[in-house]
Amino acid sequence: MAPPEPQEALVDADLKEDGDFSDMLSEQRILLPGAQMLTAFLIILPFNGGFKQIVQAEKIVFLATFVLALMSLVLLSAPAIQHRLMRPLNDRARFKQVATRQIVAGAFALAIALILATNLVMSEVFGHVVGLIMAGGIATFITCVWWFLPAYLKRMHGY
Repeated sequence: MAPPEPQEALVDADLKEDGDFSDMLSEQRILLPGAQMLTAFLIILPFNGGFKQIVQAEKIVFLATFVLALMSLVLLSAPAIQHRLMRPLNDRARFKQVATRQIVAGAFALAIALILATNLVMSEVFGHVVGLIMAGGIATFITCVWWFLPAYLKRMHGY
């Protein structure tokens, strides 16, 4: 069998690039609704009557959670907006590299926001000790599922 012509290799590489792009868009479609829902919840929270009664420490946790949720929204949506503004892309590989970093940073911000939101809600309902325990449990769960499991699968099974 003859090796592929250089033009065929370019077409194959371009199709792989498009597949990677599709994967990236699918990943964003999964992460964005979670960030949107958390942010929406946090936006309405201060307008509830009981919010004024929470202690200053909980207000600081709320502020950190809200800022991180907003950051996750911006970072997770940035590649789609940038792609639209930069079309046609001159350097697809570089764009994907930057977009991947933004998505990972957005996922990291979302993870911390979810942990803090867990602490905020559980502390209000069950007390500070339970809030910290539950936040620690969620932090462990997210760390294992989002970060350690993919690293393990990649290392052990070549994913």
